[in-house]
Amino acid sequence: MTRHHEVIVVGAGISGIGAVIRLQRMGIDDVVVLEKGDALGGTWRDNTYPGCACDVPSALYSYSFAPNSDWSRLFAGQDEIRGYIERTASEHGVHERVRFGTELVRAQWDETARRWVLETSNGTFTANAVIAAAGPWNQPLIPDIPGLDGFTGEVFHSSRWNHDYELAGKRVAVVGTGASAVQFVPEIAPTVGELHLYQRTAQWVLPKPDTALPGTVRSVMGAVPGALNVLRRIQYGIMEALGVGFRNPWILRVIQQIGRAQLRAQIRDPQLRRSLTPDYTLGCKRLLMSNTYYPALNRVNVEVHSNAVQQVRGNVVVGADGQEREVDAIIFGTGFHILDMPIASRVFDGHGRSLDDHWKGSPRAYLGTTVAGFPNAFVLLGPALGTGHTSAFMILEAQLDYLTAAIAAARSAGWTRMETRPEVQAAFNAEVQQALGTTVYNAGGCQSYFLDVNGRNSFNWPWSTGRMRNRLRHFDESAYLTSTEVSS
Repeated sequence: MTRHHEVIVVGAGISGIGAVIRLQRMGIDDVVVLEKGDALGGTWRDNTYPGCACDVPSALYSYSFAPNSDWSRLFAGQDEIRGYIERTASEHGVHERVRFGTELVRAQWDETARRWVLETSNGTFTANAVIAAAGPWNQPLIPDIPGLDGFTGEVFHSSRWNHDYELAGKRVAVVGTGASAVQFVPEIAPTVGELHLYQRTAQWVLPKPDTALPGTVRSVMGAVPGALNVLRRIQYGIMEALGVGFRNPWILRVIQQIGRAQLRAQIRDPQLRRSLTPDYTLGCKRLLMSNTYYPALNRVNVEVHSNAVQQVRGNVVVGADGQEREVDAIIFGTGFHILDMPIASRVFDGHGRSLDDHWKGSPRAYLGTTVAGFPNAFVLLGPALGTGHTSAFMILEAQLDYLTAAIAAARSAGWTRMETRPEVQAAFNAEVQQALGTTVYNAGGCQSYFLDVNGRNSFNWPWSTGRMRNRLRHFDESAYLTSTEVSS
């Protein structure tokens, strides 16, 4: 049996939950969420590694319509964030709209019926509009290392942490030194027998201004009208001030002296310090913060290898420098399929061409939200909207303003089809690419996940989030091809 709905959302993380709440507020009750997992939360459900926490101040890492005055820390941990997400979803009746254990297999636009047909692991659905809310931090990326399949020990990615495996006393190889590794390495280093950290590129690590928030402070935030909003505005202003540096890299070269000072203060060995010193501008890669990462690398049981893993032979990891280390476990902290999102191979236009076919390795959308060739479809946290300095919630809510305005316009006008004009999308992306040229993302002297397989920055927004909100605040009908007809 095929089930039809006005709107179908794919993914029940922060994006999908936010979309449902905003759609409900505008009177759309016929909306369901397809979620392949058995619980809400997205990346905050999946990432349970030791030390997992937010790297954005908690007051900003929340929905503006669901403020939380009870964060226990300035930067909340995974369990608290997931609890907040679950609580917010429950308070807004999201759970009953979610079809758990339902994975999208294929979604294709039916030009004749003017609707989307979604084949899932739990049957077929159709919808007038589809919202892709799976997000870029969804599918873990594990590098293709020769011999890995023959490794005789335990292997897992940080986002699929095996809590049943006892690390105490084990010889462990950690591959990757990104945001997750910076958090979990200090947690496991004191208990493992040996820790071999394989670092292809040194990372800038700034001090993390984290602190516990006393109950009295939290009580004031909850009791005094507007207090939490003031804190949110202050934190937003600080992050936006940092964002000026991302558009003017010389400012970040000044700020990176803080990182150098922390490195000098916390790493005693001159040779190790040289290995951990980046050769590019702060902000070219994702900004990392930690007060415990460098001290963990001083431990006698920790060895930093300043190269990639070349191959695995049995239970021996071989570095690119030829050095061999026998280990019991390999943990990957190698990030996600950010720009080669798996959902892009599952969404098809009316001619049977997938998003992957359209993008050819370089994701493109109009305002990061709609894609030419894919009518009545929206992408949340899409291409060219990522920033290095602010909260994903800021981006998401700007998009939700646009998305709900677009759906409201379609409902009001009776449109059965609404598709981005290709020339409008092309002009927007040309504008983005030109502006990115002078940002630290492109001019910082590094290779990062911001760059796609073609070497094009398909991830970043080159301006302020204020400009993003302004661009996404109003729906411009002239940017779309619209129709009230149904094909015959």
